[in-house]
Amino acid sequence: MFIDYDTFRQRADKLRMLMQEACRTGGRDPAGVTLLPVTKTHPAAAAEYVARYGLPAVGENRVQEAVDKRAQTDAHVRWELIGHLQSNKAKLAAAHFDRIQSVDSEKLLNQLDRAAEEMGKILPVLLQINAGNDPAKFGIDPVDASRLLAVALARPNLRIDGLMTIAPLGTTPDETAAHARRTFANLRTIRDDLAGQYGVPLRELSMGMTGDFALAIAEGSTLIRVGTALFGRRE
Repeated sequence: MFIDYDTFRQRADKLRMLMQEACRTGGRDPAGVTLLPVTKTHPAAAAEYVARYGLPAVGENRVQEAVDKRAQTDAHVRWELIGHLQSNKAKLAAAHFDRIQSVDSEKLLNQLDRAAEEMGKILPVLLQINAGNDPAKFGIDPVDASRLLAVALARPNLRIDGLMTIAPLGTTPDETAAHARRTFANLRTIRDDLAGQYGVPLRELSMGMTGDFALAIAEGSTLIRVGTALFGRRE
């Protein structure tokens, strides 16, 4: 059974308090970190809760699931794709998402650019970098990030907002935390290097989830992607 709105509101209030504490500890302005509720596997009502609470966007992992949910609700939120995007779903994703965070290949850039051109829109994207060098994670290898950004910046129908990563898991909580901090610090360094090299801000650093968002905030995250702490375990 899905949670009620009051439960969501209480969890969101607590999470935002923890985010503010992490910002204070890290000497950061809380206004510089956005919460992206992840509604994957939860009903369309989850997006309605997010809109009612006043947050601007939701994150989804699968294209078709998000398409179906958007048809079931008129919640005034932006929809962001945070899961791996297969090239055969690129056109559908470009049509139904307000931003795509998981762009990790030149082929995908080209397909999204063509789709956006056909729709007469500029599509915001993030480049997904495998900053933790984890073979189990998607994302382009850090050594290829510069090349991918150069291709992305040359695509007239795409707007490159920044970078995204997912930290590897360890075998213990301490190891997982160490992996997370290293991964997030690495992405921030990659962003700083690329921003200087290409003279673009790459403002968005999408990193951190329910289990590691405080570490991500400490390392410069501007957007944390949280599902479990808000909606409970996935079905």
